Amino acid sequence: MHTIKTALSLGLLAASFGAAAAQQVAQVTVTTPATASAYVAPVMPQAPLTAQDTQAATDMRLESLGMGDMVRVTVFRNPELTTEARVSERGTIQFPMVGEVPVAGLTPYQAGARIADKLKAGKFVVNPEVTVSLAQVNSRQVSVLGNVMKPGRYPLDSTNVRLSDFLAVSGGIAPGGSDEVTVLTNRSGKQEKIEVDLGAMMRNGDLSQNVALEPGDTVFVQKAPLVYIYGEVQKAGAYPLARNMTVMQALAMGGGVTVRGTERGIQISRRSGNGNVNRIDARLTDRVQPDDVIHVQESLF
Repeated sequence: MHTIKTALSLGLLAASFGAAAAQQVAQVTVTTPATASAYVAPVMPQAPLTAQDTQAATDMRLESLGMGDMVRVTVFRNPELTTEARVSERGTIQFPMVGEVPVAGLTPYQAGARIADKLKAGKFVVNPEVTVSLAQVNSRQVSVLGNVMKPGRYPLDSTNVRLSDFLAVSGGIAPGGSDEVTVLTNRSGKQEKIEVDLGAMMRNGDLSQNVALEPGDTVFVQKAPLVYIYGEVQKAGAYPLARNMTVMQALAMGGGVTVRGTERGIQISRRSGNGNVNRIDARLTDRVQPDDVIHVQESLF
């Protein structure tokens, strides 16, 4: 059948434009399968996901509605339909006239489009323009505890994702807080404890330590380590321990040695790993460790 059609086409071309044109067309004629079922479409290779694709998927996940979230729904030119609702455990909200609407997993824009479709399908509103805004995030929160200015639970969204973001919204590290931060995560049922040194991260510019958080994670800012100074010093007491602090620097925080004290009679009481307390004769250039107790003795002369 295909051969007959091709011959008739060539005959018409020869009659219209001459034998030379028909010969040229014959040279580029492609033979097609006799039946459509014999044709198999080639499998096109899938392009790898780009960084933009991955980020878009992440943003959608962070902005999607979840159980417990409070939403505000408004319909343009229909103020009587304005509704505030909480997403139920079934992932739905109740909306006037249309009833229960599944919204869990949708972005606010997608949720508005779904409500608009239901209003239009029920002929309640002609060409409805529906806006859904997230009034309160309860489904995606991170707990920030310990020595921060404002401990509490904060929403996880496309703006607040990293550890530094949540330390910022919680007011930053409070006086007496440490640069050592503990992050407790739960990924697919696997709990993990991550220790982050904020000081080292900032000094070295190592943003790999700026952990990306997920709903249910907990950030705990520890108390800064202390060093204790007593004896013949101007101001005995407990002082925050700075990185690489020496005995001399610790004594300087305590106002220095009194006229009755001696720098040659300094001892450090340090607790070992087994719980025993060891007394060490210290020099001014020795490094101080957390919870060290520095005792400045009285001069004998």
